[in-house]
Amino acid sequence: MVPTSAEFVIIGGGIIGCSIAYHLAKAGKTDIVVLEQFQLTHGATWHAAGVVGQLRPSRNVTRMLQKSIELYDTLEADTGQAIDWKKVGSLRIASSKDRMKEYKRSATTAKSFGLEMHLLTPKEAQDLFPIMTLDGVEGATYIDSDGYVDPASLCQALAAGARKRGVKFVQNCQVTGFKSEGRRIVEVQTSQGNIRAETVVNASGMWGHELGKMMGTRVPAFAVEHQYLITDPIPDLPKGMPTVRDPDLLLYWKPEVRGIVVGGYEPNTVAFARDGIPAGWDQRLIQENYERFEQLAINAAKRTPVVGTVGVRAMINGAIPISADGDFVMGRVSELDNVFVSCGFIYGIAAAGGAGAAMAEWILEGRPTNNLWPLDVRRFNFHHNTKYFMYDRAIEIYAKHYAMKWPVEERDSVRNIRCSPLYFPLKERGGVFGSRAGWERPNWFAPPGIEAVDKPSFDWPNWFEPVAAEHRHVRESVGLIDLSSFAKMEVFGPSALSSLQRLAVADVDRPVGSLIYTQLCNERGGIEADVTFCRLEEDRFYVITGTAYGDHDFGWIRKHLPTDGSVRTLDVTSAYAVINICGPKARDVLAKVAEQNVGGDVFKYGEMKHLTVGAAPVMALRVSFTGELGYELHIPTEYAVHVYRVLHEAGAEFGIRDFGYRALNSLRMEKGYQIWATDISPDYSPYAAGLDWVIGKNKKDFIGREALEKIAAEGPDRKLCVFKLSRKVPVYGGEAILRNGKVLGVTTSADFGHTVGAPIVYGYVAASEAVHEDYDIEVYSEIVPATRASEPLYDPAGLRFTL
Repeated sequence: MVPTSAEFVIIGGGIIGCSIAYHLAKAGKTDIVVLEQFQLTHGATWHAAGVVGQLRPSRNVTRMLQKSIELYDTLEADTGQAIDWKKVGSLRIASSKDRMKEYKRSATTAKSFGLEMHLLTPKEAQDLFPIMTLDGVEGATYIDSDGYVDPASLCQALAAGARKRGVKFVQNCQVTGFKSEGRRIVEVQTSQGNIRAETVVNASGMWGHELGKMMGTRVPAFAVEHQYLITDPIPDLPKGMPTVRDPDLLLYWKPEVRGIVVGGYEPNTVAFARDGIPAGWDQRLIQENYERFEQLAINAAKRTPVVGTVGVRAMINGAIPISADGDFVMGRVSELDNVFVSCGFIYGIAAAGGAGAAMAEWILEGRPTNNLWPLDVRRFNFHHNTKYFMYDRAIEIYAKHYAMKWPVEERDSVRNIRCSPLYFPLKERGGVFGSRAGWERPNWFAPPGIEAVDKPSFDWPNWFEPVAAEHRHVRESVGLIDLSSFAKMEVFGPSALSSLQRLAVADVDRPVGSLIYTQLCNERGGIEADVTFCRLEEDRFYVITGTAYGDHDFGWIRKHLPTDGSVRTLDVTSAYAVINICGPKARDVLAKVAEQNVGGDVFKYGEMKHLTVGAAPVMALRVSFTGELGYELHIPTEYAVHVYRVLHEAGAEFGIRDFGYRALNSLRMEKGYQIWATDISPDYSPYAAGLDWVIGKNKKDFIGREALEKIAAEGPDRKLCVFKLSRKVPVYGGEAILRNGKVLGVTTSADFGHTVGAPIVYGYVAASEAVHEDYDIEVYSEIVPATRASEPLYDPAGLRFTL
């Protein structure tokens, strides 16, 4: 029977649940219960391939995986249980020229993360993996600290380490329901009795979605079919061979008891259990599909001919976890205050050690040491958790697991979920759309004669010149961009002002009609949100943030509001479409269609005015994210197409044109504007990001004040710098920042500045290193000299947008 109560109840006895229990126990917590519906490892852990790699596009996610390696190096000594950890390295073969470019980019990123990756010639790769052929091989990469491990043994070792520290495991215990009080789960109901819980953790793997629904939370984690075969013994197979991947051939290899494992990511897998995982799915496999595996077998015989000459000992077709966007689902859920989730691990064995440590920090401290927004459950929206979306998207993600990792690319499946009223008018004008939080957003506009489709490249993609033209037009004339996907919320009530003052670093007590740009910091001074408030009335505010951050930012605000009913919130994202008209001729166009005076003497930068535009009521905000004169027109949704049409008609004489988000990014980088989750995050304070000018000079009581005062007195340890490169090279973020051969950091944002005529990158370096003028940026393993800019590269005095 289960205990009657516990401080922490972890649901799921797979590799992730056991790792969380182990790390919580190592942190000194002993009142922990792990509930497993079958036996430990019996979900997806037991049949995982066990390949362990570290490098991911995010520095903090890579750090998390590096912690897995650190744990696996010492776990056997701690627990006394063998885990068959083989630190043999990992080899990635490039079977195309584009793949080799991708690897050069990865090697640069790895260097900036402090992870050693070697670029190899084809012959050097063959020396490490003698059974491979060199047909079509362009080169390879090698990370000697990667390896492989036995998943079941690893899981049992983590459980053993947790048990010796007091953790209780209850197996054959099915969760049947939950009892909630307000925003808390207070009781977990099981087949062996009910257990009171202070904190509940959903670590149920492919059952994560179903368990989440049972609690009333969104957890888009489920499963797809994944196959690999194990060969009979291969004569003279060298000992100590690394794990190997050939993504162009969709394959991976791993040594396995004198034979070898061969698996891959074929384009036509199927989603597992669309209508729910069958009851009793206990250490079970799916019927093998040799026909689907044939494409991988043919490729395996091409790269490793010996595989075609030996027998197959076993074919494994198992259900492996995956999420709605391919990355993990971690953190505190939005809907409940004491529930955490850690599911959707498509490479769970590699991540388990570090993920367990990060989750323990998240649970005990309220956040992980390093920001993990790419994995945060709050990045998901309603549609991600629907069957309509998540299963078909998962198949695409699986199919592209080994596809070329282009610097900029969009998903193709399950699109047009959330559309602005302007979607069809913009589509008719050549709009090429991307998807963000389910919203269709125009990335660029294809001029006549140019196919309206993305063609990604590691060099100069097909949208480079059209985006350049859009950029220049905004600088020289006037442009329109649809920003309807912005997340928008109203905060109102007698305590609205005092509550927002407590949250914001800026002074929010400004006159009605004022715009207040501010950061919301945590107790450590890290930036939790980067938002704009508009004061609509004395006790009513309008909050605007980025498309993908509404759940995160609005959740942070709601979490810190009083619970006495003196403040209420209302998400109004869908109530307003947003058109940004900007450029030196923007006022001329707006003046033709607005009934009110919009002259610079009466409608100043940083103000909001209620206008009548054509026949529509419009809330106009005078702001700029381009560095040019600009107005955000927040329009009741039903009027959006009308306002768009009258603006185009009025702007015809000025050559008004539409532009997209890729031009917007280039424009904002020239002006020195940051974006949250890329350039600023909880890892950095406003002082590190160069945003200390936002902090209210006379504010004495807001979250993070004490930490920021200390940072101000001592100085930040790192600073965000802007670099202008000396020659035209393609940059996308993730490049290494160097000086005199020393790696100083990694670029956060990167783009080509079409006005300044050079690539621009942002990145953090140690404060002591942020004082020089000359630096180097490593691009595709080539060193490019760069100059640090001490002020914005475009209009440093800010004269153009304040006209």
